[in-house]
Amino acid sequence: MPFASVTKVADADFPTRWGHFRILGFEGIIENPLPCNDNLPAPGIRIESAVALVMGDILSAPPIVRIHSQCLTGDVFHSLRCDCRQQFELAMSTITAAGAGIMLYEQQEGRGIGLMAKLRAYELQDKGLDTIEANLELGYEADCRHFELPAQVLKHLGVTSVRLITNNPEKVEALELAGIGVVERISAEVPSEPTNERYLQTKREKMGHLVS
Repeated sequence: MPFASVTKVADADFPTRWGHFRILGFEGIIENPLPCNDNLPAPGIRIESAVALVMGDILSAPPIVRIHSQCLTGDVFHSLRCDCRQQFELAMSTITAAGAGIMLYEQQEGRGIGLMAKLRAYELQDKGLDTIEANLELGYEADCRHFELPAQVLKHLGVTSVRLITNNPEKVEALELAGIGVVERISAEVPSEPTNERYLQTKREKMGHLVS
């Protein structure tokens, strides 16, 4: 789904416990978006938001980049149902160690289905469904994300090629289709927990994620 426009709406100083960044806010407008759930018609216009945390010189060489989908349960509450928090921390540490890079943080809770639907999916998972089966049972696609906005943000920043931290081949494909070269894929694999082993197995076997 092409964006009618992508606009930078904010740019501020942003010190963190990992290091010093700039924090940039972006909004993309999509006209007549396709629904992710046929039972919930999409609005005529959808606004997608993303934050870019930028450190150092990102133009002299392909920067390290992480595309991270918002996960309130993991990122904030440190849930062990998923590996999102650990992946976020791995990426921030990797960027800081390199002295340059970009964390792209998208508002795509629950692979794009939203927080309340994600919690309903948790209920279904407690009854035996895996994460994909639960999304489908609720009427959603297995994954409602498309990653066009991160590519547009990178173009806005003048970045044409990246070293991408990901286990998801779809993120690599999405950037390359948008004209952003992925010169290296850096693994985002983190140690598993007994509580998220089935989640990781589902991502590996049903979604093609590169995890052991």
